[in-house]
Amino acid sequence: MRKAKPKKRVILPDPVFHDVRVTKFVNHLMYDGKKSTAYTIFYTALDVVKAKMPNEERSALDIWKKALENITPQVEVKSRRVGGATFQVPTEIRPDRKESISMKNLIQYARKRGGKTMADKLAAEIVDAFNDQGGAFKRKEDMHRMAEANRAFAHFRF
Repeated sequence: MRKAKPKKRVILPDPVFHDVRVTKFVNHLMYDGKKSTAYTIFYTALDVVKAKMPNEERSALDIWKKALENITPQVEVKSRRVGGATFQVPTEIRPDRKESISMKNLIQYARKRGGKTMADKLAAEIVDAFNDQGGAFKRKEDMHRMAEANRAFAHFRF
């Protein structure tokens, strides 16, 4: 490569929980640079999660972290051309990409849900992911199933 790798930007922790992962999640959630609106949606969603799960001894933030952990994929398939044929080659995912994929999937499936506000939809998706169900969890299972089905092509890894 001719150019040097770009520097990783430093992401500041969020104002309430002082957690960098929360800020990354809010950055994915944000539309048109409206970060304060995205923070409001996220914090409201956590309040709704806490209200939905009163008998859970964990905090809402811990529930969210566990939900993200449950929908984080370990492997993905990448297309690779070998001799005129295209193979779906299963590959391991880098840790930072794993985190990013799980956050994007959670938000994507929350947006697709039916519900009144985005906070309600996000809260419902977080609760589902925490309980190993919902769209984002199904997406992770599909990725793993696809990688398992194409395990024979793992030797084409690059």
